[in-house]
Amino acid sequence: MSNMINSVTGTNFGTIKPSQKQQALETNYLNFTDPSNPNFSSFAEQYLPEIYEQEIERYGNRTLSGFLRMVGAEMPMSSDQVIWSEQNRLHIAYDNVSVTGANTLSFAVNSTNGISFVNNVISVGQTLVVMSPSTGKELKVYVTASTTSTTNPAIVTVQPYTQAALNAGTVTFPVTSVGAGDLKIFVYGSEYKKGDRDDLIKSVTPSFTQYSNSPIIVREKYAISGSDTAQIGWVEIATEDGASGYLWYLKAESETRLRFEDYLEMSVIEGELATNSTLTAAQIKGTQGLFSAVRERGNIVNNFSAASGLNDFDSILKGLDTQGAIEENMLFLNRATSLEFDDMLASLSAGAAGGVAYGLFENSEQMALNLGFSGFRRGSYDFYKTDWKYLNDASTRGGMNTTSIDGLLVPAGTSTVYDQQLGTNIRRPFLHVRYRANQADDRRMKSWITGSVGGAYTSDLDAMEVHFLSERCLVTQGANNFVLFTASV
Repeated sequence: MSNMINSVTGTNFGTIKPSQKQQALETNYLNFTDPSNPNFSSFAEQYLPEIYEQEIERYGNRTLSGFLRMVGAEMPMSSDQVIWSEQNRLHIAYDNVSVTGANTLSFAVNSTNGISFVNNVISVGQTLVVMSPSTGKELKVYVTASTTSTTNPAIVTVQPYTQAALNAGTVTFPVTSVGAGDLKIFVYGSEYKKGDRDDLIKSVTPSFTQYSNSPIIVREKYAISGSDTAQIGWVEIATEDGASGYLWYLKAESETRLRFEDYLEMSVIEGELATNSTLTAAQIKGTQGLFSAVRERGNIVNNFSAASGLNDFDSILKGLDTQGAIEENMLFLNRATSLEFDDMLASLSAGAAGGVAYGLFENSEQMALNLGFSGFRRGSYDFYKTDWKYLNDASTRGGMNTTSIDGLLVPAGTSTVYDQQLGTNIRRPFLHVRYRANQADDRRMKSWITGSVGGAYTSDLDAMEVHFLSERCLVTQGANNFVLFTASV
């Protein structure tokens, strides 16, 4: 008598007793339905278990991309760098101005200190408004002398219209009480006597501000051995891009593609320019993403609370007035901030009897209560509000009780910029992606298969490797019109 041992469980698989005749006896064949068999309850059960074949999509649509498709566009480029120019302001103004004498004003030039110009272009005969932002007081003055355009610091000699000197005022403008560098001046006109020559009038040459960004290469790969591609599962797969079937590797390949597509958007939103010498030495240069561009060149509102009413929001409108004053804007918010906006707007439309009037029409007893707003108008601005899934998803910025970014205000429409390659002014969306492409290769979204499995016969590797690659960067034009809502963490 010999015993057959199950290599998996280590138990007696069955007992075989040899027989003199070729016949089936209970002692010489394996009876898998015998309850005394130790494998009866596992291997030999004749009834299949009740299995739900399809996966449960407990997280809904898990993809995060789509933000840039809503607000921007994608355009090819053929260089390692994209350069664009943005207009400066039209009127002549300077901040960080100091009073250096009874009738002299001083400010730095040949730097980015000035609001509009980096040189002194104030001419003799022009008239200025001298303002004190800290006290709210102002004074109108006449320019009697002005240093050359590049003299640093610039010295402008003036005579006030309503008092003897800058420091002579006691009510109108006591500038001696204003700290150094706390004044702002701007030109509002000029005045000349009869027969005056214009020899001292400075010619103003418009300047522009130039920005640039560089693309980064984003890559991803999925690999599976040839044997595993032939395995069939009991669970039917289902992914957001429509992949289905009982081959599990199809799900892994599909999810790798979906994850890579999200990376294409996330990398240009979160991207940072590398200043770490270790990275730059390894030719890792980074790229300026959306958040970084707005932090550097845009507007930041810290600890904004729409629940406190319109005061905080109106301060944002005042800031927009000083910039491009673009009429239509989109608000992409996390859940908490979005609800605060709803509460703020609802508090303004609440009836005297305590009823609420959310939405375009007032809610009535016969209709479902609508407690959300998708858009509103304040002053001369229209705002369209939506939840940004990227800020709510637990696997990204929504995974913390307190997030560092609560939302983003994005201007709608297009901006006019000078394109260095075309040599003309063009209109493009404020946000758009540039990707590397030419007649030989399009690197917007490349994918290819290598190995000897899955229809590819490129090597002797008994596996299938699916490769993904893109080379792109984000162009954030007119960042001064964007508003980033942040929280102190």
